[in-house]
Amino acid sequence: MEEIKVLVADPSHEKYVDTILQTIADAAKVRGTGIARRTHEYLTTKMREAKAVIALSGDKFAGFSYIETWGNKQYVTTSGLIVHPDFRGRGIAKRIKDLTFSLARTRWPHAKIFSLTSGAAVMAMNTQLGYQPVTFADLTNDEAFWRGCESCVNVDVLHRTNRKYCICTAMLYDPEEHLPAKIPAAVLERIRRIDGKKPKEN
Repeated sequence: MEEIKVLVADPSHEKYVDTILQTIADAAKVRGTGIARRTHEYLTTKMREAKAVIALSGDKFAGFSYIETWGNKQYVTTSGLIVHPDFRGRGIAKRIKDLTFSLARTRWPHAKIFSLTSGAAVMAMNTQLGYQPVTFADLTNDEAFWRGCESCVNVDVLHRTNRKYCICTAMLYDPEEHLPAKIPAAVLERIRRIDGKKPKEN
């Protein structure tokens, strides 16, 4: 069995985009759940900008996910997580999730990372990474994000509730909540002043 590699996508992986889109569409039909539809160009751009993760078994597509930023990069989502049916049950989703999460934390260390999902497996992975269930009001108010829900079969629920809740569960990773202890702003300012007065070490 060929080793499955999980890596940050680049322009050389554009040849897999049509397969990725078809795999996402097929999975949505099987599950009977909605998913934000993306274009070929959209996913290609994510690959070019190092905002996507792909799993490959040799030259065969095995899985994918991508990153989006919202609200002037104050919020980040890792979206579109999919594993090809031929490669399910082998822990690939977890590896893809871990790498997209690490990539997001590295590029936007102060951003809140959120997820809207109806899948139990994704909820479990999110929980392991430190996400907490939240209300929709805790998510970005960036209209561009919410427009992505318009292609979902359940969008009528979102409209009826004035965007308060839907079929999906909202989960949020707040980097500020994962600091070992909260240091008051006044103390941090005092430390900055103290450190600023220190002579430079040779």
